Amino acid sequence: MHTVELTLDPALDGQVRSVWQRLHAAGLPSLATHRHPTNRPHLTLAAADRLTPEVTTALAGLPVEAVLDGLIFFERAVVWRVAATDALRDLQAEVWRALTGTERNPQHAPDAWTPHISLALRAKDHSRYAAELRDLPVARGRLVQARTYDSAMRTVTALS
Repeated sequence: MHTVELTLDPALDGQVRSVWQRLHAAGLPSLATHRHPTNRPHLTLAAADRLTPEVTTALAGLPVEAVLDGLIFFERAVVWRVAATDALRDLQAEVWRALTGTERNPQHAPDAWTPHISLALRAKDHSRYAAELRDLPVARGRLVQARTYDSAMRTVTALS
């Protein structure tokens, strides 16, 4: 699979990394310990079996403002919710449409997509995360660049 991901401006990236470290320091699994060189805070817009040339055009709306506000607990993940502004929803929908004709992950269909930044994967006890992050502030910044992650090759390539 190939993802289309947005990376964060340096200040917002640093805020996410500080939360990763905070969780790690509290003895909780977090992305702070994920050592693959491609690991960095990002927001995934879509994933498909291949990318189309139209994806680059669809990303013309970058950069977009980002507001991280609140936790979401998925089955085994803890994530920082990203406010679904009109600009972000429009950009994501454009990327989804640009991937027409590919096998796309249905979790990224515009009506199903939940914008978020991952904090921890394989999280077992959500209550411990909720307690540790009970004072998590609102974070503001911008989503500035796009990249793709190739899960077969485990590499990233800039898209914008």
